[in-house]
Amino acid sequence: MNILEKIKKELVYFDGAQGSVLQEMGLKPGELPELWNITNSQKIVELHKGYLDAGSNIILTNTFGANSFKFSGEDNEYSVDEIVSAAVDNVRKAIELTDRKDNDHYIALDIGPTGKLLKPMGDLDFEDAVSVFKEMVDSGVKNKVDLIVIETMNDSYETKAAVLAAKENSKLPVFVTNVYDESKSLMTGADPISMVAMLEGLRVDAVGMNCSLGPAQMVDIVKIFNEYSSLPIIVNPNAGLPHSENGKTVYDVDVEEFSDIMVEIVKSGARIIGGCCGTTPKYIEKIIEKTKDVEVKEITKKNNSLISSYTHAVEFGKRPVLIGERINPTGKKKFKEALRNYDINYILNEAVKQEELGVEALDVNVGLPEIDEVEMMVESIQEIQAIIDLPLQIDTSDYIALERAMRIYNGKPMVNSVNGKKESMDAIFPLVAKYGGLVVALTLDENGIPEDVEGRIKIVEKIYNCAKSYGIDKKDIIIDSLAMTISADTKSALATLGTLERVKKDFGGITSLGVSNISFGLPNRDFINGTFFAMALEKGLDAAIMNPNSHEMMKTYYAFNALSNYDPQCSKYIEFASNIETGNVVSIKNNIGSKLEGSSNLQEAIIKGLKEQANIISKELLKEKTPLEIIDKEIVPALDIVGDGFEKKTLFLPQLLMSAEAAKEAFENIKIHLEKEGKESQKKYKIVLATVKGDIHDIGKNIVKVLLENYGYDVIDLGRDIEPELIVKTVVEKQVPLVGLSALMTTTVPAMEETIKLLRKESPSSKVMVGGAVLTPEYAEMIKADFYGKDAMESVRYAESLL
Repeated sequence: MNILEKIKKELVYFDGAQGSVLQEMGLKPGELPELWNITNSQKIVELHKGYLDAGSNIILTNTFGANSFKFSGEDNEYSVDEIVSAAVDNVRKAIELTDRKDNDHYIALDIGPTGKLLKPMGDLDFEDAVSVFKEMVDSGVKNKVDLIVIETMNDSYETKAAVLAAKENSKLPVFVTNVYDESKSLMTGADPISMVAMLEGLRVDAVGMNCSLGPAQMVDIVKIFNEYSSLPIIVNPNAGLPHSENGKTVYDVDVEEFSDIMVEIVKSGARIIGGCCGTTPKYIEKIIEKTKDVEVKEITKKNNSLISSYTHAVEFGKRPVLIGERINPTGKKKFKEALRNYDINYILNEAVKQEELGVEALDVNVGLPEIDEVEMMVESIQEIQAIIDLPLQIDTSDYIALERAMRIYNGKPMVNSVNGKKESMDAIFPLVAKYGGLVVALTLDENGIPEDVEGRIKIVEKIYNCAKSYGIDKKDIIIDSLAMTISADTKSALATLGTLERVKKDFGGITSLGVSNISFGLPNRDFINGTFFAMALEKGLDAAIMNPNSHEMMKTYYAFNALSNYDPQCSKYIEFASNIETGNVVSIKNNIGSKLEGSSNLQEAIIKGLKEQANIISKELLKEKTPLEIIDKEIVPALDIVGDGFEKKTLFLPQLLMSAEAAKEAFENIKIHLEKEGKESQKKYKIVLATVKGDIHDIGKNIVKVLLENYGYDVIDLGRDIEPELIVKTVVEKQVPLVGLSALMTTTVPAMEETIKLLRKESPSSKVMVGGAVLTPEYAEMIKADFYGKDAMESVRYAESLL
């Protein structure tokens, strides 16, 4: 039976841990588990057979890290294809040896993260990431696996790269699980709803979570998935938290407790269950025993209309959504000039201003005949997403620009626009079907814009039907009934509002309008815009593309929400009205508005991640202030504000890193200034950072490095997969007082412990801080570390405490 057919009918079971079980089998600290596919294949076969005998349906190949960053070049004895081929063969051998006779098992190509951050946060290009995953997918297809499982992903962007590699190079089912923390978000900020939006848009076949958390911490996340996901839900928890006993890694949730909670998880909506770190075949056997007769929830189609960024989703149809229209050259002389001059900083400032005014999404239109719109659109999307976490509307009539932008967009975008012309639908709908998106549909076709409601409704029907033929649900079409200026036709507003009302009543559809279009050619346009906006909201308008600088429209919006019970305790209206009276900007963003009061322009530039502005302002400040003043009074306070927001989860990792990059621009100017004066910039003490032996995942280490350098520390970055002896030698020779060690995988934590033991012997005065997804404060204490940092800012705080 096809795996997707099986899932529709019953519970399906994954296998459990590989890394922790392989350690029990003798995998040495720092040894690459994927190599065992070739060098110790009997043990890998034994591993898989254990889970097959326990009753697992889906067996993951031992290829979690079998990418070209580990297996390529002259130093590697085996290629990616050789590793994957051997891994698939080992699963097949295990299937032959199992006592099970049901033939109810599937071989899944296991794809884990590369261990690198993608640009702009890191140095890995998006398309390079796609290529790395493609190599694994090609080998899996060649070796005839049954499905592809993309797992343990803690970044939405890398997840998208892996999914595209799988979908573009195979016809296999694609399952995806991400790593959520206690705050129910990924390392780079994405919450469950945003991941559901993006992954359903990319048309994967099942979604869910694995690793990091135990089963109890996943129950509430499963409930969120069940509310929003139309796909089968996967849940593969850890066996709780790890700790060390007699030199071995053990987990604190036993088989009975784990399986009891998995029953609750199935009742909450999970359809595919198994285990991750610490879950041996006994765990799988027990969860099968306890859940096999549990009635599963029906997999139902959800009708939530969503767009998303890399942190969160915005839903249409619940209450009106504001989309900022200011990133658009139409009628804007300065904006056109900025586009001609390739002034990305101008675009970023427009984005920041609108974000501060409270819009929930941004329209991005950079179309100008005399520029390269494709390149400008791609760069604008990338740069805006680097500093702002609002979802974006990609607004272009250039199909090439649209596809390029949709491909590199981090999330599920809004797409502006399609219309009833066959050419338009045949160009736009395949892109929406491939990349996902909520597409704005204009009520015009080859015959132009109908003057009456009936004519526009016929186009709406045509668009819905055509979208359906491409597999696009009505929930992903947002109808724009076209606001045409009443200065040319005083009946046009009535046709627009009538169509809007019919879309809501007849189809249950969602609607948007470019509100300001209604008043072209008239004086005091805001009077007309504000009143028309109110009329449209009363008819059920779901989204307005509008100018958030318009007091009339913003007054209408906040008043309407208060009157319609969309604003509990009228809190947003009160905040808006109070700020209007005092002349202040209403800043909804990140709860840092109050901290910006009285701050310098440099502080604001750093907090907002505006690198070019930080560069310009710091140069000017050096004319009147000393470098030390700028560092102590401007840069460090700004970093502290951002760090505080990161720790409180009001800012996320991408924003933290972009602020660090802006600070780096200022620091670079200070360095140049000091060199001209024949001085050297003063560094704090030395810190050695390294990812331990056998681990190529250096995301966490690199983030810590960036922040420590911005706080003035002299960081010696040894890199990844570093032998304990080299770490200790460096520490001793350079008399380093603080060492930071990172490990992502269960299999490499013993190498961390080994490194600490050697440090204690050779450099007992040195402090050791550790971090990584598989670590806990208790485990860090067990391996004799001085400090456990759950995130990069905690590491900085610890370094500061030692000064």
